[in-house]
Amino acid sequence: MNHSFMLKAEWDGGRNSQGTIEAGQLKTAISIPKEMGGPGIGTNPDEMLLGAAATCYLITLAAMMERGGLPVERLSLESEGIVDVTNNVFTYVSITHKPYIVLKAEAGEKDVEHALRLAEKAESSCMISRAVAGNVALSTVPRVEKA
Repeated sequence: MNHSFMLKAEWDGGRNSQGTIEAGQLKTAISIPKEMGGPGIGTNPDEMLLGAAATCYLITLAAMMERGGLPVERLSLESEGIVDVTNNVFTYVSITHKPYIVLKAEAGEKDVEHALRLAEKAESSCMISRAVAGNVALSTVPRVEKA
């Protein structure tokens, strides 16, 4: 079964202009970021790729932990994307996910080990990670604690 996702975009000029995108619940302004010489209005492709990778990873990890019966108290994530600019060529180099998993106080050491394994496995299970694999270096630095 295929699922179709549609996006509509508007752009009002040249490189340093701005536009809008709309796709389902996502509605936002877009432009080139200030760090790359643009106006920095709204979001940009670099943030959106990082956002897609991070949300896919987080949802995948949460589902895997639920299926694994882990006693999760709290789950959060910080992700970092690195873009290289050499000779005016922009290349998305890497994405690093840093999940922070807090298990309930009654969790045992096997639960902690299981959470760490799932945090690593979620990267290769996420469809966005699979889509960019081979083009962008992907890594995961999980932290697991008990409440």
